[in-house]
Amino acid sequence: MRIALSKIAHGRSGDKGDTSNIGIIAFNERHYPVLLREVTAERVKEFFGELVKGKVERYELPNLAALNFLLHEALGGGGTLSLRIDAQGKTLSAALLRMEIEVAHDEA
Repeated sequence: MRIALSKIAHGRSGDKGDTSNIGIIAFNERHYPVLLREVTAERVKEFFGELVKGKVERYELPNLAALNFLLHEALGGGGTLSLRIDAQGKTLSAALLRMEIEVAHDEA
């Protein structure tokens, strides 16, 4: 079945220049394998589309049941250069939590 990522995880985001940093943390450790399988760098890049001009890197943090993503060239030049409403990328984790993922009934 398909569910929103927000059903099994929460997120935090921030910035460093023109790179957005998004952390996705499982509410329960048993959901970490679902995050590994479903929330890939490729899917995150596809989800954000043209908003992310550069590459997306994923870092795995199994001790925290979390993933960290760096979205390069995602903030229109960064906080002091960007004309975007959210130049620091603070809302990007909330946006990513709307991504739909596939889970088995026993994983939900």
